[in-house]
Amino acid sequence: MTKDSRQHEYEVRVEWTGNRGNGTSGYKAYSRDHAISAGTKRPIEASADPAFLGDPARWNPEDLLVASVSACHKLWYLHLCVMAGVTVTAYVDEALGRMTEEASGGGRFTGIELRPIVTIARGGEETVATAIHGDARRMCFIANSLNFPITCRPQTRVLDSE
Repeated sequence: MTKDSRQHEYEVRVEWTGNRGNGTSGYKAYSRDHAISAGTKRPIEASADPAFLGDPARWNPEDLLVASVSACHKLWYLHLCVMAGVTVTAYVDEALGRMTEEASGGGRFTGIELRPIVTIARGGEETVATAIHGDARRMCFIANSLNFPITCRPQTRVLDSE
């Protein structure tokens, strides 16, 4: 860490809630359910991906990773738009993560594609608004911490005030 750097810490609690009475006595004997919490924040009810016997109604670690990249990018994007004088009125991202599972059961993410649709106020510079995504990608703490490609295919729309 350099003299101008700051370190931040993030402490979370992950508590397995899936003991059905026999613990992990067999692969199908237990639920993958767990609760993720941090301080006074509401817990996130989570599980495994349904492909791994998880509850499809709960968030899984893979969902949360893709959501973290998308949210971090969005937060940087909005900040950088303010700095550039671009007024964003709506932002939605239907991000897609790709993971390859190996025959051994292990695996890894091979990429995340961000697909934000951004609406800017009339009079805003569309090309600037689109270009800011590149800066947001370079600034995103989460994306910079990962070792697979993260691409961004943005769409920029101008608010129709009529």
